Amino acid sequence: MSRLYAVIGSVCDVSRRAVWRGSPSIPPLLALLPAGLTRVFAAGKKDLIDFPVLNEDELEEQFVRGSGPGGQATNKTSNCVVLKHIPTGIVVKCHQTRSVDINRKRARGIMREKLDVAYKGELSEVLVKKKESVLRKQEKKKKAHENLERKRLFKEALVADSKHGNDSV
Repeated sequence: MSRLYAVIGSVCDVSRRAVWRGSPSIPPLLALLPAGLTRVFAAGKKDLIDFPVLNEDELEEQFVRGSGPGGQATNKTSNCVVLKHIPTGIVVKCHQTRSVDINRKRARGIMREKLDVAYKGELSEVLVKKKESVLRKQEKKKKAHENLERKRLFKEALVADSKHGNDSV
């Protein structure tokens, strides 16, 4: 069986070697993909995250009319994508842009993240990253609070020193 290679600009079906069609200064987004691929790397992210592969046979896709702001542009066109993963019953609705193609891609990305959470639970990389973000935010808030407290104590000490200095004069 031949292997798939993903490169910037094109995807090539090659038996044993990679075909690189791009600038030599830009590395390929995806390396060699083995025949029995069990995960997909999200390209363009800060850290490469492995998500489960979406099998198109397990997806049910519908195009419905979107809602919200936008008036006639959203109310008359069916560019909202509804994806349902049949084995798990997870439903994703994506109406972020007016383009059906972009909404389809984004809906699949969201579905991969939801499947990752459904399969791995608390160990899913999406939840781990979210927890790390919350902890960083809490730590930053704590440092800011400590800094404000230090400034307040410093000002109080200055005021006390100035009052003490005035009493002796």
